[in-house]
Amino acid sequence: MNKQEKEMALVKLNDEWGRKDLPLKSVATHAVPGEGNPDTDILFIGEAPGKNEDEQGRPFVGAAGKFLDQLIAGIGYKREDVFIANVIKHRPPGNRDPLPEEIEAYRPWLEGQIEIIKAHLIITLGRFSMEFLLGPGFSITKIHGQPKRRNGRVIIPMYHPAAALYRGDLRPVLAADFAKIPKVLKLIREGEAVSEEKKKEEQKSQKSLF
Repeated sequence: MNKQEKEMALVKLNDEWGRKDLPLKSVATHAVPGEGNPDTDILFIGEAPGKNEDEQGRPFVGAAGKFLDQLIAGIGYKREDVFIANVIKHRPPGNRDPLPEEIEAYRPWLEGQIEIIKAHLIITLGRFSMEFLLGPGFSITKIHGQPKRRNGRVIIPMYHPAAALYRGDLRPVLAADFAKIPKVLKLIREGEAVSEEKKKEEQKSQKSLF
């Protein structure tokens, strides 16, 4: 799909799921599906909307969002260059952690977004999005900043920007992890280029047989 087709597919997906009777819909002000460039190389996935996000219907617009914008700018991108979403699309009451059954209820919505966007690289922000894509049993303190491959996708788990607002020592850690993004993207693109070249060579060799 091209960019326009992806935009239309996301609008349709968000409209479909926005009408469903999801667990947290009745206690939220707005749904927060996510926003950004649907044809991006980088997809960021956080946990759930907070107070500011619930009021505006946009992801990462509070203090943590400002820090995320700074981190994105630090690697040469703008917010509109990437796509930002959350596991949960409605704010949990009092900003509590999402419950397992809530995560499962919203799972198809996020999985649909991931499938449409097809970003080269997915950055999970915080424990819940890390477990959503990598499964349980991982410790973010041990694997943050380390690229993982799951189901053909490259995923880098990172701390949530909000954590760095409470713990100043995590700011340089997050900045260092973000600094790896351009290098990982370069490796992914180089790998895809090699795969494409191999495919062309195989097609040529198959033609030569006839």
